[in-house]
Amino acid sequence: MAIGDSGGVTAVTQPRTDEAPVPPAARSGGGGARRSITAALLLGLAGATIVLLAKGRIWMNGTVDIGAGGIRSVSATGQQVGGLPGSLALVAMAAFIAVFAVRGASRVALAGLLVLCGAGTVVAALSSLDDPSAMNAAAATATALVHATVSEHTTTAWPLLSAGGGALVLAAGIIALVRGRAWPAMSSRYDREGAEPAMRRQRKPVVDPDRPEDLWKALDRGEDPTEAG
Repeated sequence: MAIGDSGGVTAVTQPRTDEAPVPPAARSGGGGARRSITAALLLGLAGATIVLLAKGRIWMNGTVDIGAGGIRSVSATGQQVGGLPGSLALVAMAAFIAVFAVRGASRVALAGLLVLCGAGTVVAALSSLDDPSAMNAAAATATALVHATVSEHTTTAWPLLSAGGGALVLAAGIIALVRGRAWPAMSSRYDREGAEPAMRRQRKPVVDPDRPEDLWKALDRGEDPTEAG
């Protein structure tokens, strides 16, 4: 209430806030975006790490006949068998960093790149299982014979682990492709968080002494409405 010049009592309506209540669906949507971001990060980074770790391990073991009844053991690492999975894993890691800094079509393109990296890693790792060329190259190096070939070879579990890592990258890329449009961009988030408090500090509401609701707002903020702005 406010007392007018004539001594009468004038009813003053309390001012309404401009902020609308947040719908429950909007609040739950933010949680869904966070969960999809977490899932994509965990799957993608874990998959790329597995592929990079696997490329330096032994993928194949074999034997080569060196003549006079002699046999020599040779082996080939993932890098020797094929450097494509490791290269694709590095590209995937770079794409993961970039996908959270962009929006719109750029984010969709990077998510598609992640899908291609994951699928390419799986295909490259599995195709090496039946390719003895790396073992033949290792045999030629070990025996100094250009045409040396392995008589038999076995495959370790590392190619399959590399393919599994590629599958994780593929899954993360699919998540980014389907849910990425709802993810916030890092730059806009931090700019908004840093700029809004400064804007609130700089803006001082103008108090109109002829509007009772402005006087109520000033008193609620702990200000003296009679002071000149």
